[in-house]
Amino acid sequence: MRTHYCGDVNKSHVGQEVTLVGWVNRSRDLGGVVFLDLRDREGLIQVVYDPDLQEVFDVASSLRSEFCVQVKGVVRARPDSQVNANMRTGEIEILGKELTIINESAPLPLSMDNHQNNSEEQRLKYRYLDLRRPEMAQRLIFRSKVTSAVRRFLDGNGFLDIETPILTKATPEGARDYLVPSRTYKGQFFALPQSPQLFKQLLMMSGFDRYYQIVKCFRDEDLRADRQPEFTQIDIETSFMSSEQVMAKTEEMVRSLFLELLNVDLGNFPRMTWHEAMRRFGSDKPDLRNPLELCDVADLLAGIEFAVFKGPSEDPEGRVAAIRVPGGATLSRKQIDDYTKFVGIYGAKGLAWMKINDLAAGMEGIQSPVLKFLSEEMVNSIIERTGAQTGDILLFGADKANIVAEAMGALRLKLGEDFDLLKGEWAPLWVVDFPMFEKADGRLYAVHHPFTAPSSVTAAELEANPADAVSDAYDMVLNGCELGGGSVRIHNSEMQSAVFRILGIDDEEAKEKFGFLLEALRYGTPPHAGLAFGLDRLIMLMTGAQSIRDVMAFPKTTTAACPLTNAPGHANPAQLEELGIAVVAKKTESEDDVTRT
Repeated sequence: MRTHYCGDVNKSHVGQEVTLVGWVNRSRDLGGVVFLDLRDREGLIQVVYDPDLQEVFDVASSLRSEFCVQVKGVVRARPDSQVNANMRTGEIEILGKELTIINESAPLPLSMDNHQNNSEEQRLKYRYLDLRRPEMAQRLIFRSKVTSAVRRFLDGNGFLDIETPILTKATPEGARDYLVPSRTYKGQFFALPQSPQLFKQLLMMSGFDRYYQIVKCFRDEDLRADRQPEFTQIDIETSFMSSEQVMAKTEEMVRSLFLELLNVDLGNFPRMTWHEAMRRFGSDKPDLRNPLELCDVADLLAGIEFAVFKGPSEDPEGRVAAIRVPGGATLSRKQIDDYTKFVGIYGAKGLAWMKINDLAAGMEGIQSPVLKFLSEEMVNSIIERTGAQTGDILLFGADKANIVAEAMGALRLKLGEDFDLLKGEWAPLWVVDFPMFEKADGRLYAVHHPFTAPSSVTAAELEANPADAVSDAYDMVLNGCELGGGSVRIHNSEMQSAVFRILGIDDEEAKEKFGFLLEALRYGTPPHAGLAFGLDRLIMLMTGAQSIRDVMAFPKTTTAACPLTNAPGHANPAQLEELGIAVVAKKTESEDDVTRT
């Protein structure tokens, strides 16, 4: 039905007859001549119809937005004065000779010209229309190019594309599982995989030393802009490769993607330990385009009577940190109050501040509500350590170390945006040497997952001092987003059992949930390591989208629903009976209001 895509026609086709198909982007009658902008996935082209062919002209005059049509005509060059530099096809147009309406369109339920006029609910409900917009079409085309380039790179480096099961067994990996009931085993359930973690390790044990898969993963967790209940990973696993080798190879892959598809050379990725990242930026995925840093000052406050500073400065688990904002002394009290409310979202109880109005004037040039609690020596020491200059403001966070890191880390990002401080377009980074475990609710949890190997300790040494253990793990970060994370895996049963015990997983539970893995570790398991990239996040960053929903064909809302298909929905009672599942009615606060659960 077509000879060319709309966006592919150019000056080399002048004088040729072409057949195009697509949708009417816009139609306008200007002085007895109909100008039609025809659109397909590759772009727009202008088609001109004049009254010389009255029958065809009448059809052209009847067109409305989103009619599906076929156009036949001759390519001609536009006059220099009419060249549209903003269109890929702006140097040419089609003189229309024939026009067929393939299908008419009903009045549109959303705006095609400006998606800002559409709610997200509208965009997702009528996704098939939203995806026709050039911006959305180009993102999905770009996504296809990325996955194609990834496959070429990995295939060219000896990796095998191997599929792993979607119906599997529930395992603890940090989020809730989506469960699938079994008809043949009533009362039992499959789980949708949060990742192919165990299967890719088993593939290493099976001798397939370089594996990859572009795979769907599922997590039933609270959502936000960069999360979805189902998402896509570029999953990679290797045998007989160290963490350094895995990092080098995957860095090479990402660099090649940016060079090939964006003509951007990311250069060599710097390294930073987890402890340094948390100390300087309050985050294990710092955006290095932002020059602001956290500066520890607790040791400079010895003997202070100000309770807000005194408690955290004397608490081994506390922290007092300052952020220097160049030019920030211009902030009004209301603006400071707004920042105080902002850090409160992250658990901070307040935000102390100090304006450096005139450094040369000594204490007279300093303005702060806490100044009366600070000696001149303390103030001078803080100014010297933070590098504060006249016109700057210092913002202080004081609390438990984790609260200070989270609150001040988030504040750092907001200040960077508000003061337009971001430098450069791309800032890649490797974060390494993560803690093996983190403490919460009086017990230890794996920072990554329970199959991550510790760095340079025996199983006995790990059990003797788990809190200080460092994992052989690594995260790739770009512009403050975690692109991917991985680690060297545990490859002997003694170490794996030790980790399970530290995590409070007894032998019986370990056998029930991971018995097949523990059994496999007994049969000559090779050392292995891997990494998984979030494909959706990668595409989001590379295309400049604001959310991963804008780079997925059919995403869910932030409440994990699909307005297009009205999923999730109620199951047929007969089907539930066959599965052995009963739906129980649950009363809400109103006794007469009964909901199905």
